[in-house]
Amino acid sequence: MSMELRHLRYFLAVAETHNFTQAAARCYVAQSALSQQIARLEKGVGAPLFSRTSRSVRLTAAGELLEPRARRILADVDNAQAALDALAGLRRGRLRLGLVQTMAVPFDMVEVLADYRARYPGVDLRVSNDPSSRMAAAVLAGTLDVGVVGLAARQVPEGLDHRPLGSAPLVAVVPREHALADREAIDLAELPDSHPLIQFTRGSGLRRQVEAAFARAGAEAGQHFEVGQIHDMIRLAARGVGVTVVPRSTVVGPGSVLGLDAADELPRGARMLRLTDDEAVHHICVAYDGSRLAPAAEAFLEVLEHHGGDRSV
Repeated sequence: MSMELRHLRYFLAVAETHNFTQAAARCYVAQSALSQQIARLEKGVGAPLFSRTSRSVRLTAAGELLEPRARRILADVDNAQAALDALAGLRRGRLRLGLVQTMAVPFDMVEVLADYRARYPGVDLRVSNDPSSRMAAAVLAGTLDVGVVGLAARQVPEGLDHRPLGSAPLVAVVPREHALADREAIDLAELPDSHPLIQFTRGSGLRRQVEAAFARAGAEAGQHFEVGQIHDMIRLAARGVGVTVVPRSTVVGPGSVLGLDAADELPRGARMLRLTDDEAVHHICVAYDGSRLAPAAEAFLEVLEHHGGDRSV
């Protein structure tokens, strides 16, 4: 079978854009040249990789089989080049980092990134944010190098290494006029339906942990609102739109989205209530594939280790 790295790059460009013209532009080649190379690749593998119509370009079964393997091959090539660069004393490479929005760590992740940038200014640092399950899957597929995700150890996909970074208890944020606002702690089963539940993005680690807490309470976590920003969830609860359940670390502490100290009041008349469920905890860990860790990713793990280990906040 004849296969070149450029063939795989062209193949992935078409798989991602579903369009030969856009893929050619991304790869800086003429469309005719790209189509010719794809045809050579299909001849080499002995099967069509794309189903082409006048309106769409879709992967065939053979294409779906090749796609994750092509990503891993190209990632391994990039990592090998980075390792050779590191051996030669060069300070370059690439780090594709997935970063969860809901931090539950006893240190500021912004400081971690700033420290990493100061130590390795030549590294091409690319940070993205998606639901934790999607980022973990991307690390497994090789499209991310490292993922800081809101998953407990048992929730990390098989095949990935992981290190716990921290955890924080879940708390309820309710409007001051809420019937339970004068309580210090509540059971989630006590939350009435009169105030809608404001939920975080589906597929996120936080969403899974909140739904598990409701299940332990024998209650159902309704989905009246789904919001993709923790800060907005807290503000909506403070404005009386509904109630929400978030990690305490997002309300107070070094990684909080509100920037509050423990003694500060929530904005706009909200109340933070402790949950009686001791298992209602938001976990943060860093997930990676230790068998194919690039030098830039390995250096990031070392910076993380320097800033803090597994502690609760």
